[in-house]
Amino acid sequence: MTLRVLAVDDERPALEDLGRMLGQSRRVDSVELVGSARDALIRVGEARFDALFLDVRMPAMDGVELARVLTRFADPPALVFVSAYETAAVQAFELHAVDYLMKPVSRRRVEEALERVAGAAAAPPAGAAPATGLTETADDVVLVDAPRGGTRLLPRASILYGQAYGDYVRIVSTEGRFLMRTTLSDLERRWGPHGFARVHRGYLANLRRAVELHPLMNGTATLTFADGHGVPISRRQVAELRRRLRA
Repeated sequence: MTLRVLAVDDERPALEDLGRMLGQSRRVDSVELVGSARDALIRVGEARFDALFLDVRMPAMDGVELARVLTRFADPPALVFVSAYETAAVQAFELHAVDYLMKPVSRRRVEEALERVAGAAAAPPAGAAPATGLTETADDVVLVDAPRGGTRLLPRASILYGQAYGDYVRIVSTEGRFLMRTTLSDLERRWGPHGFARVHRGYLANLRRAVELHPLMNGTATLTFADGHGVPISRRQVAELRRRLRA
């Protein structure tokens, strides 16, 4: 079988060298290169890859953090860590990586890693069913922009509500306020099965964190949370939310 591979490293020369060795292998059908863990996570969410060759030390989100997120995918790519240090070897083992390559990486070690990836792909667990994308659970984490730059992994259960904010959604959680480059409609589609509801044109609320629906004189209402935060509820949503909160 031939493999579709994604390689990630924030150091461009090292990434290009690795990409060249991967591209020259007869086992590789295609290889894509990205310069950050965030970009890698986006690409894995968009397309299926057989293997991810990931650097360990990267800014904002390192390779170990990225690998931990990928373990929540229903059909994650095989992981091959690439590093100039041995410090993440234990974590790589715990995360079931198929190989751990030391920099500078040799062509021989790349081929050995690809052989292991191919072997793992040829023998899926019994009863496994193909699937793509994140396994949606109450413990899922979401990727948000940290207030002072970088990226933050945030438990979805900690989120109180999202507010439309230009090209972003402003996320208000028990852990702080963050931004996501997405739309409320997209979050409503993905998070609807997990207790989130569009309560207003500009707000998506986590009904599992709500504590009170307070009616107003004009037929609208306010949905409040335990920490005192509140969001408006449009008139046409009031009756439906009452029903859902009582269920």
